[in-house]
Amino acid sequence: MIRPHGGILIERVASEEKRSEILSDPRKYKRIAIDREKVQDVLNIAHGVYSPLTGFLAEVDFQSVLLEGRLADRTAWTIPIVLDVPKSFADTLEDGEELLLVGSEENPIALLHVKERFAYSRDQYAEYVFGTTDTAHPGVEKTFTMEDTLVGGDISLLTEPPLPFPEYTLRPKETRVLFKEKGWRDVVGFQTRNVPHLGHEYIQKTALAFTDGLFINPVVGRKKPGDFRDDVILATYEQLLDHYYLKERAVLVVLHMEMRYAGPREAIFHAIIRKNYGCTHIIIGRDHAGVGNFYHPFAAHDIFEDYPDLGIVPLFFESFFHCSRCGGVTNQKTCPHDPEHRMSFSGTKMREILKSGNIPPSELMRAEVSRVILEHPNPFVE
Repeated sequence: MIRPHGGILIERVASEEKRSEILSDPRKYKRIAIDREKVQDVLNIAHGVYSPLTGFLAEVDFQSVLLEGRLADRTAWTIPIVLDVPKSFADTLEDGEELLLVGSEENPIALLHVKERFAYSRDQYAEYVFGTTDTAHPGVEKTFTMEDTLVGGDISLLTEPPLPFPEYTLRPKETRVLFKEKGWRDVVGFQTRNVPHLGHEYIQKTALAFTDGLFINPVVGRKKPGDFRDDVILATYEQLLDHYYLKERAVLVVLHMEMRYAGPREAIFHAIIRKNYGCTHIIIGRDHAGVGNFYHPFAAHDIFEDYPDLGIVPLFFESFFHCSRCGGVTNQKTCPHDPEHRMSFSGTKMREILKSGNIPPSELMRAEVSRVILEHPNPFVE
């Protein structure tokens, strides 16, 4: 089994004794409310999805991640996992203090062991992570709404808030057991925020032909308007797995995390996460984690050259399409025919067809998948 990123699968869950002590009198701690996305980050830290992180980044790691795409100890890491708070609140804290992180309805989620508080530049954050300061980029837009002070330190999980789709929720320590029980030595991960079309099926099955198992891992969390809803994505994949995949060769597990749309940097981040789940390979397609025209279509391929030490094998896929002459899905490396015979897998085009109430051509999308989308009263994020 592949080793977790950094060598150890992190677990940051408070002991029952510590948990009881804190929850018996939570009023003695300062507290700050965190939103759903931060709750997801806390859970991902606590259960090793973000290994080797043990908490929110302190300043030396934060700056190293921004400037070099690595933690201060040189471990590959490209997306800052941070807790932003108002400066007025940060000024009331002391280094070494324990801060209670609470979710909705003031429910205690975790204890943050404050290491330090520090200022940062939102412009620098946006430029290095997203490659732009243009607020038309959804990640940049969110960055400029962040508070002006970051608090770094380790976390200890106190309670497990309910998550959507529990039947599809597994932790890395559980997926590693699952892969072992299935006898999978080589596992390929597939990151997605979309419903599957035949192009996705093509690259998944191509990758599966060279590995033992396929780990379909859609992101469940905040997405930009126009993306497909989480429940629709899962329902369409259920249809695909029921009718077109061998049950012993593919599993569907959700990743509770927001999309950052950070293009190449997020591709590395996605690879690290799937490595922690136990994947040995990850599919990286055209414009992976991109948005609009902010990134070159294959920037997410090129960035892997900077990370030869990543420890997971990227499988790069370029443009693919349906060719009427070839009689199926193919790509530029294998299809010799002229463009007039090709039908591209344009997500924008398929959304327009579906929004008009029509079924996309069978060359692009399975009928079972189309029906799920069309039968849903509102399949898109608003």
